[in-house]
Amino acid sequence: MPRPRQRSQALAAAVTVALLATATAACDSTPAATSNSGAAAALSLSILGTPNSFDPAQLIEGQQTYVWDSIFDTLLLQDNEGVLHPGAAQSWSYSKDGRALTLKIRQGMKFSSGDPVDANAVKATLERIRSTPGQSRLSLASVSSVETPDPATVLVKLKQPDASLLAALSTSPGVIGDPKTMANKSTTLNPVGSGPYTLDTKATVNGSVYVLKKREDYWNQKAYPFKTVKIRVITDPTASANALKAGETNAGTVDVSQISAIKAAGFRISHVPATAGAFLVLGDRAGSKLKALGDLRVRKAINMAFDRQKIVTQMLRGSGKATDQLFNPQGGAYDESLNKLYPYDVTGAKKLLAEAGYPKGFSVTMPSLVFTKSFEPIFTQALADIGVKVTWEPVPAQQTTTAVASGKYPMFLLVEGLASDAVMTRSFYTPAGFRNVFRSTDPKLTDLLGQASRELDPAKSAGIYREINQFGVEQAWLAPVFYLGTDWATKKGITYLGDGSSTMATIRQFGVAGSSQSGG
Repeated sequence: MPRPRQRSQALAAAVTVALLATATAACDSTPAATSNSGAAAALSLSILGTPNSFDPAQLIEGQQTYVWDSIFDTLLLQDNEGVLHPGAAQSWSYSKDGRALTLKIRQGMKFSSGDPVDANAVKATLERIRSTPGQSRLSLASVSSVETPDPATVLVKLKQPDASLLAALSTSPGVIGDPKTMANKSTTLNPVGSGPYTLDTKATVNGSVYVLKKREDYWNQKAYPFKTVKIRVITDPTASANALKAGETNAGTVDVSQISAIKAAGFRISHVPATAGAFLVLGDRAGSKLKALGDLRVRKAINMAFDRQKIVTQMLRGSGKATDQLFNPQGGAYDESLNKLYPYDVTGAKKLLAEAGYPKGFSVTMPSLVFTKSFEPIFTQALADIGVKVTWEPVPAQQTTTAVASGKYPMFLLVEGLASDAVMTRSFYTPAGFRNVFRSTDPKLTDLLGQASRELDPAKSAGIYREINQFGVEQAWLAPVFYLGTDWATKKGITYLGDGSSTMATIRQFGVAGSSQSGG
């Protein structure tokens, strides 16, 4: 039976939001290349988001990462299981107090200009990111200084231990730019990097298609089996599916409604259950702006308002996962037992609100953001069912960040790409965290955050992050509702290697069938 048009549109929007959280293209009709053996000689990939700039200080994470991560080296590499490996830094070590990180830079690397990559280039890039407003700057907030004892050594001194720093150095804050050119205006569209590919500026059309040519002298060639990578920006899910079926791309994400047709066209589908999440942040936990949110019973009642599994089944058509928690289900902080804490219970939620002094509920204004519009009717209805009346205030796309951070809204809906346990903790639970808008603190949480920041062994830190997760769920700091899944389609000869453990968008997620791809 055909799905209602409204639900179909909502699902397509959900897929788009998930990929944008992790971002009508002009497509030429050149087929994606294959070799005589059938294995792909070129990867032709569609993404949703356009890279805003190739200035190392202005890089945006999400699907744009597929482009810039191919051009720049990062100090560390994050594999498809989320495990860190040597990158441009062939080794690293912390001081005993965790306040000094020593990086040994791999020898023999060169920028595409031919200049050597050394400690001075690393220092110059880190200093530029630290001093320039941009998405990466916050990740280096714990850094007090960067020193270069010799051309192969970088010493990063910290204000306090920061367990999230190593993971950050495998993403945009860890890129290495060419000191001679990275501050030039030309770098925004014509970057000089030391990564596995160079940007073919003659074949590239900014905002539409980015063509990458493999460097034959790159140190980690096995991790990048494709000689050419063509990345097309296609913002419409239907157009993306049509590009796959027409042979214009040989890999891309697809709306679940398109899966049968894509399979029939000879593509393999790889499903990743969780790449982003829909989280209702109950930010005013002290009740300074909205008194009701200062009562734990109210926050628990809000969590009980959502029939999470029904939303996943009906709206997302199973392309997602119900959740009561914030962290990546593939990560160490995730605890399946926490999903039993807030069963869907309208009657119970109303009872809690009445006990807290709100028998008739209350009203709240929340920001209507570009990523939340398709989900707002679900949240409006669920909250209305327990007596919470929501008014959505439109926010222009360019004001999204400032609106959320302003403190104007006591609660707000986020559709957020998943990150490592350390990064999610820093963003949502630390007093300075970008998503902890009202700077909430708690003695127990403060102690746990201190333990997590000092514990640099991932095997040991997982338990601490589970305790932080448990605290957040039990104290109802948020009302997480569902994860958004992603379906990748790949043509014969190409394999998708990710499983959601790492949500970093990198060409290393793709391999050639039958190859022994390695190197992180």
